[in-house]
Amino acid sequence: MHLSLSVRVAEKFSNKREIDIALPDLALIAKAAGYEALCMRASMAGTHSSPESISEAKHIAKQHQLAISMITGDFAIPENGLEGPDCLRHITPHLDLAEALGCDLMRVCVKNDSDIHFAQRAADEAAERNMRLAHQCHTQSLFETIEGSLNTLKMINRPNFGLIYEPANLALCGEPYNIEALKPFAPHIFNVYLQNHVPDPNGSLPMTTWVQGVVKSTLRPLDETGGINFQDVFDGLKAIQYSDYVTLHHAFGDDMPPNEAAKRSADFLKSFITS
Repeated sequence: MHLSLSVRVAEKFSNKREIDIALPDLALIAKAAGYEALCMRASMAGTHSSPESISEAKHIAKQHQLAISMITGDFAIPENGLEGPDCLRHITPHLDLAEALGCDLMRVCVKNDSDIHFAQRAADEAAERNMRLAHQCHTQSLFETIEGSLNTLKMINRPNFGLIYEPANLALCGEPYNIEALKPFAPHIFNVYLQNHVPDPNGSLPMTTWVQGVVKSTLRPLDETGGINFQDVFDGLKAIQYSDYVTLHHAFGDDMPPNEAAKRSADFLKSFITS
């Protein structure tokens, strides 16, 4: 498995369109902490960006010997609103962005059954360019639950359309994320996102889900106990012989300085990868 750092860690916690850390600084932090790649998002380089700024983003990553593990090409996808699936109807700019950044994997958004046809068409266009699409385990989407995710993947029925396995969102929806939960996902996992965001009856972060209603939650430091059981996560990943990117997708907020948080999180994740 290889460590990737999501640009999410550089964004403002409450506004994914604004950044607190510029890309050159984030690349320095990632390299120093031992990450092998950046997971690029629209806050740094998106379908709205100029060719010059996209080229500069690629140059910065290459300068620090960082691959681009995946792209999220617009703001609507991670915001997960009604405009999220628009990417499926206009996938070409996302493919162009991925190609320009030297990446073959992009995140998309599927909200309703009416999006399935467009997901198939987008996957077919991506396949023509040897590229892949993936959807995150995410609240308020067709990928909230294990059963829903598997049913949606079966309906889309494209080998280059897969899953971003994200245990925290499964936990928020009352779903398991252990070895048994991972096994049916095994053929479909293209990326892994990790954050320590968990249901908490005393939590201050209300999260809206379709299956559980509003769930109170807490975002803990990645290595704090009492949250996501990362031993279970990595036991499961090893059991299915997953060997691709594991991406830190954890918003640091004000927990600690970004360089310290990135290094501490990397060391924590490496302890599971190498054990």
